[in-house]
Amino acid sequence: MHSKKSELTGEIFYTVRRQALNKWPKNPILYEINAWAWLEQLSRQAGQAVTLGSVPQAELERIATYGFDGVWLMGVWQRSGDGRRVAREHPGLQSDYRKALPDYSDADVVGSPYSIPDYRVDSALGGDVELAALRQRLADLGMRLMLDFVPNHFACDHAWISQHPERLVQGGPDSLAREPVNYFDVTVDGQWRVFAHGRDPYLDGWTDTVQIDYRKAATRRAMADILLSIAERCDGARCDMAMLVTRDIFLRTWSGAFEPPLAEFWPAVATDLRAHHPGFLLLAEVYWDLEWELQQQGFDYTYDKRLYDRLLEHDAMDARLHLTAALDYQHHLARFTENHDEQRAAAAFGVQHSLAAAALTYTLPGLRLFHEGQLDGWRVKLPVQLGRRPVEGTVPQVDVFYRRLTAALRHPIFHDGEWQPLKPTEEWAGNPTYRNIVAHRWSLNGEHRLVLVNLSPDRSQALAPVDIMTLAGGTWRLYDVLNDVSYMRRGDEMVSTGLYIDLPGYGYHLFEVHGE
Repeated sequence: MHSKKSELTGEIFYTVRRQALNKWPKNPILYEINAWAWLEQLSRQAGQAVTLGSVPQAELERIATYGFDGVWLMGVWQRSGDGRRVAREHPGLQSDYRKALPDYSDADVVGSPYSIPDYRVDSALGGDVELAALRQRLADLGMRLMLDFVPNHFACDHAWISQHPERLVQGGPDSLAREPVNYFDVTVDGQWRVFAHGRDPYLDGWTDTVQIDYRKAATRRAMADILLSIAERCDGARCDMAMLVTRDIFLRTWSGAFEPPLAEFWPAVATDLRAHHPGFLLLAEVYWDLEWELQQQGFDYTYDKRLYDRLLEHDAMDARLHLTAALDYQHHLARFTENHDEQRAAAAFGVQHSLAAAALTYTLPGLRLFHEGQLDGWRVKLPVQLGRRPVEGTVPQVDVFYRRLTAALRHPIFHDGEWQPLKPTEEWAGNPTYRNIVAHRWSLNGEHRLVLVNLSPDRSQALAPVDIMTLAGGTWRLYDVLNDVSYMRRGDEMVSTGLYIDLPGYGYHLFEVHGE
């Protein structure tokens, strides 16, 4: 039978989850919400203004029924007036706005959530008091709260421009003349200064930001204090472009030297955080193959963009190779098939391919990141500068899939179980389609889950070595929770020669193994 452990609902379900809120579970499930667009949509539906303190209880309970361990409210901090002006006037963003929201107006352009003048909750969203009330309501439903930390830069109208210019990267007349897109000038209290826009070493600066100078010990201490203040108001932080403030990347971008020379920001701040907030979770947005390094510097989880790219490119063999990495690395990766920086999965992959990618991605160890609208099959990528999004319906196939998947993921096996990648082999000589299939298994207290996914558009066959010796000698029912179908298989055959797999293009199985 289908496991009833994944079907807890109502007050019993929420009570069980509240009792475990003192720390994040292993392999947590996180749901990203665009705070501004979410509240705008709820306001339209209600016919009156909805802020963080007045989100309908039914909406929070709807989110909780998916079994998420936490909600990442993206973009709650104060928006910059200067950043809003840049966002409204930037010629390169206008086509993005029209593509996402053909009837957009200046009122819809609220500015980037990553151009922050102050780490206070924007008054348009309800302010800090309402955020605290919402955090408690989420906790009552068994969900933790994650917020943004943007370590690399502030908005150009941040108070440090006048109060602590020494904590920001500065230039001179030559810098401004040579790189006008990367520098800007201001006059404060009669003094003319040139500051750098925030940037990475490969691209021009973000013109609504000012670059923080991590070479200086006083700056690092001040930024650590900001993160500590954020930790007072939530249970975890998603750290934007976290690799940019590592010593090597920062010096590659800005040259100079750190004081002291071998100082690093993240190890010190992670130690400080855990001394004050032992259960606080740090999630790094990180690229350029620096995931392992940032895990070693103190992050609980780091973005697994490499897997995402391989799935998008139909690269099953590279995906299989990726999953052979060490377990202590795999368990600290954040897996996703979309987020606010990427295209919508249904649009980028196509619906069926996106579901196959999700069946694989979200059953792997690590943090599982879902994006608002993904569970409905939305296709429009909303620029982060917009505070309103178009109305999109729900794709029934996508809705059913994600309801089944998230219900399955509630089972303790996907949090506390032992995970092992499997290596599908050729089912018959001369049939190369086994290379299209990626497989793995979970085991916990005698229970097992088998995941098998075809990452190609072509029908594919393979043998998957199950390698569960306790299955030998019995007959087993494999119940596919994603497709609601069962198959009978002999244990001796699965253990000795492997489980026979025949999957259509972008097909998938998530099997519960039940004895008969």
